[in-house]
Amino acid sequence: MRLTRVTLLIIALIIGAGFYHLLRQQLSLVEDQTFQLTEETLVDTAQLMAAFIEADMSHDTMDSDRFRSAFTEAHKRKFEAMIHGHHKTHMALNAYVTDAKGNVIFDSGGQFEGMNLLERRDVKLTLKGEYGARSTRSNKEDDNSSVMYIGALLGPQENPWGVVTVYKPQADVLPIVIERRHTIWWGTSLVGAGILFLILAVFIWQYRPIGLLTEYARDIEQGKRPTMPSLGAGKEVNTLAHALESMREALEGRRYAERYVQTLTHEMKSPLAAIRGAAELLMEDMPAGDRDKFLGNIRAEAARADRLLNRLLELSALEGRSSLENGEPIKVAGVVDRAIDQARPPAEFASILLSTDVPGESISVRGDAFILRSAVTNLLENAIDFSPNGSTVEIHVRPEGGTVAIEIADRGPGIPDYAREKIYERFFSLRHHATSGRKGTGLGLTLVREAAELHGGSVHLENREGGGTLATLRLPIAGSAVS
Repeated sequence: MRLTRVTLLIIALIIGAGFYHLLRQQLSLVEDQTFQLTEETLVDTAQLMAAFIEADMSHDTMDSDRFRSAFTEAHKRKFEAMIHGHHKTHMALNAYVTDAKGNVIFDSGGQFEGMNLLERRDVKLTLKGEYGARSTRSNKEDDNSSVMYIGALLGPQENPWGVVTVYKPQADVLPIVIERRHTIWWGTSLVGAGILFLILAVFIWQYRPIGLLTEYARDIEQGKRPTMPSLGAGKEVNTLAHALESMREALEGRRYAERYVQTLTHEMKSPLAAIRGAAELLMEDMPAGDRDKFLGNIRAEAARADRLLNRLLELSALEGRSSLENGEPIKVAGVVDRAIDQARPPAEFASILLSTDVPGESISVRGDAFILRSAVTNLLENAIDFSPNGSTVEIHVRPEGGTVAIEIADRGPGIPDYAREKIYERFFSLRHHATSGRKGTGLGLTLVREAAELHGGSVHLENREGGGTLATLRLPIAGSAVS
C-alpha cells in the first residue's frame, strides 16, 4: 500500500507539473497572439486608409479638415460590441499623416501635428519601402501604456508623397487578453482538478478498501474477531471481501476440525488409560476397599472426560462464531445469580462460602445469556477449585463508566509468575487445591476469554493483596459506546 501511495503521489506530481507548464505556455501565448491579430488588422486598416487618402488627394495635397471631421465624428459615435467578453463602446483608432520628409501634417489624436517623425520606425522604414511598425509606451513607467503604430506608403515607391500611420493603444485589447487568460486558467484548472479527483477517487474506491481488507486479514491472523469493514458500493472490492470471508470460514472450519481432533485425542488418552487400567485391576480378586477406590477412580476420570468434551464443544461453538448475530439485552444480575446457583453444589462440597454483592438496579448487556452464564460459571468454578476449604469466594458486580465489571475473588495460591502469559492457552492448567479433588481441563479460561471478546469485552486475572486471585470480566453496558 505504501508503494501504491507513493506511485499515486508521483503521478499526481507529474500531472501537476505538466499542467503548470502547459498553463504557463498558454498564458504566455495569449498576449502575443492577441497583439499579432490586432497588428494584422492595423496593417489592413493602414493600407485601406492609404488608398482612400491617395484617391482623395488633389495636386499632391490632402484635405486635412475633411479627415479630421471624419475622425471626430467616428470618435463621437456610440455603439455596443461584445468581443469575447470585452464590452466595447467607442473607437480607439487614430492616424497621422506625414509628408516625404517625416513632417506630420495631420494627426487625429492632435498630439503629433507639426512634429518631425522621420526617425520613427513606422515612418522611416515605410518610406524605404519596408514594413514600418513600432510599439512605444506613452508612459515609460507603465507596461500597459504601449501604443501600436503601423505605417502605409502614400504615393508610388519611387517618388512617395508621404506616410499614413494608424495607431491604437494596446490597453484597448487588454480586456480581451485578460478574459482569455481567465478562460485558460479556469479550463486548465478544471481539467487538472478533474484528473486529480479521478486519481483520488480511484484511491478511495479501490485502494482504500484493499487497505481495510488487509487490516481485516491481519486481525484474523492475530486471532481477533473483526467485523467485515464497510467497503462502499464498489462491486469488485465487495466481491473480493465476500470471497475472503468465505475462504476464512472454510479454512477456519478445516483448521478447527484438525486441531480439535488432535487435542481431543491427546487429552482423552489420560482418562481413558486410567479407566482401562482400573477396569483391568477390577477383574482381579481384591479387597472391597481397593475395589471401591478403583471404582471411584473410574467415575472421576469418566467425569473429567465428560467435562473435557463439554468444554471442547462449548469452546468450538464460541470460536466458530465471528460475531453475535442476534444479541439481546440481558440482565447481568440474572446471569450472575444463575451461575452462582450452578456453582453452589461444588462450593458446599468444599465448605466454601459464596459472598455476593450484586446491585439491585438493572444493568443490562447485549449478547447471549447462555454464553455469558457459562463464562461466569467457569470463573466461579476456577475460584472454588483453587480455594482452601472454609474460605470465601467473593462475587461483586459494579458499573464502571460504560461497562459493567463482574469480579470474582478467591484466597487461593494466586497465579505464579511463569503462568501469567499462559493461563489463557488451551489445556494449560495449574494444580488445583489438594482438597478440591478435581483436575482442570485447561479450557475454562480460554472459553471465558472467547466469550468476553465475542461480547466486545475483556477478562483479566491478577493476584490479590494478602493472597488469592481476582478475576474481572468486563462487558459493555447495552446502549453505551465503549472505546
